[in-house]
Amino acid sequence: MKNKFNSSFKKVFIIVLLIVCITELIGASTINIGVIKIALFPMLYAVLIGLIITPDLLGKKLKVLKKVINEKEINIAGEVVGIVLIMLGIKYGTLVGPNIDKIINAGWAFLAQELGHIIAPLLALPLAIFLGMKREAIGAATSISREPSLGVISEKYGINSPEGSGVLGTYLVGTVLGTIYFGILGSVSIFSGLHPYALAMACGVGSGSMTTAAASSLASVVPPEMVETVLAYAATSNMLSGITGVNFLIFVSLPLSNLIYKKLILIRELKK
Repeated sequence: MKNKFNSSFKKVFIIVLLIVCITELIGASTINIGVIKIALFPMLYAVLIGLIITPDLLGKKLKVLKKVINEKEINIAGEVVGIVLIMLGIKYGTLVGPNIDKIINAGWAFLAQELGHIIAPLLALPLAIFLGMKREAIGAATSISREPSLGVISEKYGINSPEGSGVLGTYLVGTVLGTIYFGILGSVSIFSGLHPYALAMACGVGSGSMTTAAASSLASVVPPEMVETVLAYAATSNMLSGITGVNFLIFVSLPLSNLIYKKLILIRELKK
């Protein structure tokens, strides 16, 4: 059993190394659409390659890939991602330290942006309900549905419950598409007219991979003297989102979502 695990781990390591080499050779590039510049980073290419070679996609047609990558390798890769994100958090910490004075001066702004957690139940939940979802909407649309949210919903309702299915569905979609979406959004958002530091705060959504994609692409389109501060603001915002997000979900978002659900599901049933 141990030998099989070691073999699978080696496969994962070699595959990741190959993907890294390929994406670094491709390098960063920019797509110009009018005045908008969309920055594409190796991280985005890595996500796309990972999607293509999974057994559920191209792996089914290419027997060679199916022999190399199966469910065991995918599960190991998922565990390794958690370890890598810890390292990423440490790297972000080294960016926060040198800019601590700027972060303290922007303290109230960081706290205010945490109110963004309320948007999901107010905007996404009604949309999910009127698109036909039932209790699944509570799990899917109460938060951004990353690991902390997955834990809270699983603990309260059970992962096999409708709410559990909802949060798991959003989590998987976010894992697959979130990094790509945030990577493009990071560079495009500069044309919104908002200050780069405000956009940097918005990059911190409580997801290490999404924050990295958004902050990296945003940093590529701001003046050079702003890059370090932008990354520090994004890192601090992401840390706060992770800490406050769980408490906000437990004490505010989830109770509010249940209240809104009861009202809107009644309205939907009356319209039938």
